[in-house]
Amino acid sequence: MSNAPIIGHHINGQVQDASERFSDVFNPATGEVQARVALAELRTVDQAVAAAQAAFPAWADQSSLRRARVMFKFKELLDQHHDELAQIICREHGKVFSDAKGEVVRGIEIVEFACGAPSLLKSDYSDNIGGGIDNWNLRQPLGVCAGVTPFNFPVMVPLWMIPMALVTGNCFILKPSERDPSASLLMARLLKQAGLPDGVFNVVQGDKVAVDALLQHKGIEAISFVGSTPIAEYIHQQGTAHGKRVQALGGAKNHMIVMPDADLDQAADALIGAAYGSAGERCMAISIAVVVGDVGQKLIDKLLPRIDSLKVGNGMNTDSDMGPLVTAVHKAKVEGYIDQGVKEGARLIVDGRNFTVPGAEKGFFVGATLFDEVTPEMTVYKEEIFGPVLGIVHVPDFASAVELINAHEFGNGVSCFTSDGGIARAFARNIKVGMVGINVPIPVPMAWHSFGGWKRSLFGDHHAYGEEGLRFYSRYKSVMQRWPDSIAKGAEFNMPTAK
Repeated sequence: MSNAPIIGHHINGQVQDASERFSDVFNPATGEVQARVALAELRTVDQAVAAAQAAFPAWADQSSLRRARVMFKFKELLDQHHDELAQIICREHGKVFSDAKGEVVRGIEIVEFACGAPSLLKSDYSDNIGGGIDNWNLRQPLGVCAGVTPFNFPVMVPLWMIPMALVTGNCFILKPSERDPSASLLMARLLKQAGLPDGVFNVVQGDKVAVDALLQHKGIEAISFVGSTPIAEYIHQQGTAHGKRVQALGGAKNHMIVMPDADLDQAADALIGAAYGSAGERCMAISIAVVVGDVGQKLIDKLLPRIDSLKVGNGMNTDSDMGPLVTAVHKAKVEGYIDQGVKEGARLIVDGRNFTVPGAEKGFFVGATLFDEVTPEMTVYKEEIFGPVLGIVHVPDFASAVELINAHEFGNGVSCFTSDGGIARAFARNIKVGMVGINVPIPVPMAWHSFGGWKRSLFGDHHAYGEEGLRFYSRYKSVMQRWPDSIAKGAEFNMPTAK
């Protein structure tokens, strides 16, 4: 579509749409190309880094209160444009409008947390540790930071990074997913309207060319990434090899244990929402139900009518429960996993392949899919499918369930449904997963906590947002000071100690 609108970059306060390469942006519900996004070349990344470097000294020198005031105004503007952002998500990602609105709210909550920067960045002070010396610490900005974000949360995940980087005094370059890039430009416009100086925040659209340029650029001090594990590992390896601080959140295979004493209606409701919400395109989606004892068939009997009643359609329809997948390529990938599950011997109870929505036959839809008798050797158990596919694994007891989950290479999120406080406590303490829910199917931490998994779900030392995010985007400095009138005469050769 040569006449499709162009989605460009935002560099030094201006939108740029000139490019040698472009990529199509689809409406997943209709399968139609609705725009074309400019793909950055090396010189585009150089321009963004140069703009950020030029803006950094003045922005870093601002008080935390001044930076927080920009965040307060940004939060107000996000509230005003809440529905517009959600509509952009629906058009380009495909998730239903109510879910998109929830995504925007969760992103705004991070901005609200960042508004507390003057308090969050307070340092510690120790008076007279000995010999007239006082000791205190500072947290100072890194410089120019970058973020590479995924298609499944085009507003929320960038907002995990942007406010944390800006209130700590850094400049930031966002490389959003080329599949749904428009929200990034609206957020850039709102930041400028909130009073953020030009160059402090920039958006570079693109693909691997732009990502590699950011990883290798000498002007980038830190890079944050959210996406699949192979790419997270690559980002971490390349970024650290080029001397950068890296926070790379990878993939997931989230389990939910269903104990014999669980309320099965509650567990079934939780599984329906956590497995099929956002068409399974969530890194915190539950894709494996681990049923203990004889719970399996009872749970299936609860799930089937709920699956039958799911309303799948265009995300802009207010009565839809689940929308399409993001692209035709991703749809084919998910259906390929279902094919593989059947081939490897899992029992396919509900088949979501070849699913069509009347009036939207070219949309990228996959129906809710349910497998039983899944085993740990199967591809549908081992790999992250990122689609509306739920598998059921049977184990004899709680200890076996914990052992199964702890043996998986991913450790992002996990849940357990039970009425037994002892089981709940043992689960929380013994499970080797970063985010844990007890009768909570999607345990995404609130803004003042931090998000991140264990094992091959996280590469780097810091989780996202919250206090961990502030630490990632700042350097710790310790300062010791004394004045001449307290300094003893003569050289001192002994290790100084507190006196």
